[in-house]
Amino acid sequence: MKNVILCTALLLSLKTSAQHKTNLIQYVKPIIGTQRMGHTYPGATVPFGMVQLSPDTDTIPFEVNGKYNPDVYKYCAGYQYDDRTIVGFSHTHLSGTGHADLGDFLVMPTVGQLQLNPGIASDPKSGFRSAFNHANEIAEAGYYKVKLDDDNIIAELTATDRVGLHQYTFPATDQAHIILDLVSGIYNYEEKNVWTYVRVVNDSLLTGYRQTNGWARTRTLYFAMQFSKPFTHYGSKEFSKMPYRGFWGKFDQRSDFPEIAGKQLRMHFDFKTYTQEKIKIKMALSPVSMEGALQNMQAEIPGWDFNAIKQQAQVSWEKELHKIEITGSNELKENFYTAMYHAFISPTVYMDVDGQYKGLDQKIHSAKGFTNYTTFSLWDTYRALHPLLNIIQPARNRDMIQSMLQHYNQSSLHMLPVWSNSANDDWCMSGYHAVSVIADAVIKGNANFDANKALDACILTATHRSYEGIGSYMDLGYVPADKNGTGASNTLEYAYDDWCIAQLAKKLGRMDVYNTFMKRSANYKNVFDTSTGFMHAKRSDGSFTPNFDAMSTNGQGFIEGNSWNYSLFVPHDPAALIRMMGGKEKFINYLDTLFTMHLPDAFFAETEDITREGIIGGYVHGNEPAHHVAYLYNYAGAPWKTQERVRMILNMQYKNTPDGLGGNDDAGQMSAWYIFSSLGFYPVAPGSTQYAIGSPAIDAAILQVGNGKQFIIQTINQSAKNVYVQKIMLNGRILNSFSISHDQIMKGGKMIFYMGDKPVK
Repeated sequence: MKNVILCTALLLSLKTSAQHKTNLIQYVKPIIGTQRMGHTYPGATVPFGMVQLSPDTDTIPFEVNGKYNPDVYKYCAGYQYDDRTIVGFSHTHLSGTGHADLGDFLVMPTVGQLQLNPGIASDPKSGFRSAFNHANEIAEAGYYKVKLDDDNIIAELTATDRVGLHQYTFPATDQAHIILDLVSGIYNYEEKNVWTYVRVVNDSLLTGYRQTNGWARTRTLYFAMQFSKPFTHYGSKEFSKMPYRGFWGKFDQRSDFPEIAGKQLRMHFDFKTYTQEKIKIKMALSPVSMEGALQNMQAEIPGWDFNAIKQQAQVSWEKELHKIEITGSNELKENFYTAMYHAFISPTVYMDVDGQYKGLDQKIHSAKGFTNYTTFSLWDTYRALHPLLNIIQPARNRDMIQSMLQHYNQSSLHMLPVWSNSANDDWCMSGYHAVSVIADAVIKGNANFDANKALDACILTATHRSYEGIGSYMDLGYVPADKNGTGASNTLEYAYDDWCIAQLAKKLGRMDVYNTFMKRSANYKNVFDTSTGFMHAKRSDGSFTPNFDAMSTNGQGFIEGNSWNYSLFVPHDPAALIRMMGGKEKFINYLDTLFTMHLPDAFFAETEDITREGIIGGYVHGNEPAHHVAYLYNYAGAPWKTQERVRMILNMQYKNTPDGLGGNDDAGQMSAWYIFSSLGFYPVAPGSTQYAIGSPAIDAAILQVGNGKQFIIQTINQSAKNVYVQKIMLNGRILNSFSISHDQIMKGGKMIFYMGDKPVK
């Protein structure tokens, strides 16, 4: 799952209080797609907001002639930087994921002859899409602007948590139209839209909903849409061929008919405009009801002051970006604050202003005492994003765990979320990594929930025998390859998650649970092949699979990775892993080989989402399973090699360019790795209170760690050449290890890194 992009940003000055603060938004360059795989969007959103209002640049189908269309993968987020047309602006997107959904309620302004088909990119005038140029495009945190060249319309977007606000500046015309495309979606196919309903309330307001069957199997999203100016005429067209339409044919539903329903609907709203006239649109979303959407609109944007809402959005971004203030070069700041922007896009709020939300049981619930969230890409984000939130967004992380526990309560399977999406579980990727997030928070003292009940939920999730080979894992100590195609990596991931459950149980004094899951956490040993020195998929009869290829990512029993990288996935017990692989010298040699080998072109023929830019030697940074690997040198007695590798990864995999990441941001995980590593430490094993020391790239940083406390990091003689730690002082005393505890950070204080150009061995 990988690859992303950065775009140009306008400098702006905001005063977030009476005292003028350093403006950090100026350093944010929102990712806007990529020339290869574009998986993140530009556009208007607020931190963790439900609305992600953004341009979509094409509408290619998920399948062609009944077969998967691989080109659709480029459009996971709807936007491709190298595209030259925009089909419209939709209100929901996923940030940097390798799979897709959403793209709801696409709006497009046009002039001239009415067209209700988007047309084709090679001939934008064949439909309602428009050509655009990056020179006329501005992307900022909380704001997006572009000129639609074909119709000479300026489009501007901003947002609140639940409402997208559009502002379209039209030329003088008697033929101005605003298209509402209820067909369009991301990863779209003919049957994805289950049903759509629209009710035109008056000459400037409509409400409705759309139910889709996609990555989220039963997803219903409601809306309320209001125009700042009454439309003179409206109409609709149904593009599906429904075998039965009842007796609605008595009415001409195509023109000025107030109640529309179908599967593939597009609507148009017509206006007469004068030169430079601005028509504004409020689009409010709700997971609950049309009435909920109206309430969200009235609560968050009662008026029409676009600039005030834009400023409000950007003030909210300024507040969040100031959780960490760094000093360093402008290039470093652009990378760092872009990473913070990405890290604060998701998980996303999933409830109305009154606290109501739809649960997995399809019932309406009320979030009492917490904010309900969705969009949990946990296979990615348990590694660094949630540990980062425990430090600088602890209250949000507690609410996110409350949301996971409610997910568990409402689940018919009584399981914690694997990939939470809009009152659904998408079941994407492997492991049961919600247990890592829960354990990490409890062990670090960031829990306002019943930890024993949370542990019970972890246990039931980890013993759900019918899910992804768990039954075999419990019986055999591994997931057999003949029962599960990713049995080797599942075994490794379950073993780590079991260790997290054990740590949580120990914290709560439940030693019977601790002993059971500590034993299970050693199951990684069952898929280690001593004859090859690699992790290797094993069959039900206990034999290793034939035709083993440690380099291949195809058919070897590993999900999104190969054995070279996955053989290092024992983050909870690196000392035992080092012994198992032959001791420190051999282990260091293994790591060195991984970082310096050359991958043949054939390797990339098997990968959809990783290109050579996301790989250093054979180390795949553009995907998550090896994100802890550079820090493993610390455990083998060669911390200077960790320092070398970390700085190399920071320099090679993160750039302030239109193709700035070596892989998809994956809902903030790639960016969270950058934030931690730039600061000089990283959570190798969430569920532990320890962070491994690396090599800081900042000159200084101030972390707001809560209760008015600050943790200050300072570097002496840090530079591109001086990457080696000479010594570390923590609160005036020498730090005699290459780790720092969570408590040491959260108590506040000062850590000083003294850097040099030669390793200290």
